[in-house]
This record gives sequence, C-alpha cells and structure tokens, in this order.
Amino acid sequence: MNAKTMGAVLLAAGWLMGCSSTEYSKNPEAHERLHAEAKLDRDAAEKIALARVPGGTVREAELEKEHGRLLWSFDITTSGSDEVTEVEIDAKTGEVVSTKKKKG
Repeated sequence: MNAKTMGAVLLAAGWLMGCSSTEYSKNPEAHERLHAEAKLDRDAAEKIALARVPGGTVREAELEKEHGRLLWSFDITTSGSDEVTEVEIDAKTGEVVSTKKKKG
C-alpha cells in the first residue's frame, strides 16, 4: 500500500470514528491517545448533545482538543431549518461547553 493510499484510509477511518482533525488522521497514535483520554465515548456525548437540539440529527462529529480541553463537537441539523447547531461536550466530564447556531 503506498503512502497516498494509506493516508486516504487513515483519513476515512478518522472521519468514521468521529475524529476528523487532520493532525490526528495523519497520526494514528495521537488519535488513539485522544480516545483513551476521553471518559465519554461518542454515543454518550451524542445523547447529551442531542438533548440540546430536540428533533436534531448529527451531521458531523469530532473529538478534538481546543485550548487544552478535550471536546466532542457535534454539528446538528433539524428538519425544515437551514441552521446548524454546534454543541461542544467536555469529553471528560460530560459538561455542555457551548451551543452555537450557524447557517448551514
């Protein structure tokens, strides 16, 4: 498998697992460390996020470090609206860090 193909495979795997940050898709060990550091898995964090957007559907999810804090970030859409709500959940405590609406 050549390097270009391997990069594409890692990027796709990162996206599927909800961790699409370029830095982590290029470095599988860093990706694994992030998930090991998280106390909440994606499903648990997603339930918390969806509770903030009734009737919403997750369009994108990502595990990332922002300002030294490990966060699950979810982009959530609702039927009949062109807005996207970004909900950030602390991956260690389950605290809702922020909820922001933006145009889709």
